[in-house]
Amino acid sequence: MSQISLPFDWHGERQQGDFLVSDANRIAVAHLEQWRDWPLGVSVLSGPPRSGRSTLARLFAAMSGGEAIDDAQAMDDRALFHAWNEAQTAHRPLLLVGDAPPEQWPAALPDLRSRLAAAPHVAIAQPDEALARALFCRHLDAAGAGYAADLPDWLLRRVERSYAAIEEAARLLDRAALSSGRKISLPMAKEALQSAGFLPIVPSDPATPQRE
Repeated sequence: MSQISLPFDWHGERQQGDFLVSDANRIAVAHLEQWRDWPLGVSVLSGPPRSGRSTLARLFAAMSGGEAIDDAQAMDDRALFHAWNEAQTAHRPLLLVGDAPPEQWPAALPDLRSRLAAAPHVAIAQPDEALARALFCRHLDAAGAGYAADLPDWLLRRVERSYAAIEEAARLLDRAALSSGRKISLPMAKEALQSAGFLPIVPSDPATPQRE
């Protein structure tokens, strides 16, 4: 696990360069770093919601001087085709970002479909274990509430392995901590997440102490 490597953080701005790199996104990061070698000057990046795909696209645009179009699959065919042609004319790299691979985009214009099929595509996967743990820690630390040292590992075994679920679980736990005025213990986490439907309600949980 690492923060995103150079050249993405060349500008030294933490809010831009603070991107966690793991096996879930390492290939995508490497491809964007190598934008000078793209044969067509255009690539497609896809990833699940909350996966950092928009952050990565902004880093790419800042590094390369190119253009990144977020939610490109929802863009009008002719507008997207025009943006593609403009990038080619200006010899400026273009990154198209969507939540699905380009073959699943609803493009109807034949020329656009053929170009999308020819463009390199890299995808961000759902978080692996190392990234999921790091994201739990990041979200909990950002919220500012104290939490039990073993909470991230406890959550890792129980919460769906997706960016959206990890972020939502951390938000619910922060709300519970604010309401109680206490740090987030395992029993508090279990109660808050069960109440929100994140965890099944079971008679006992051997991994959870019965006292706070």
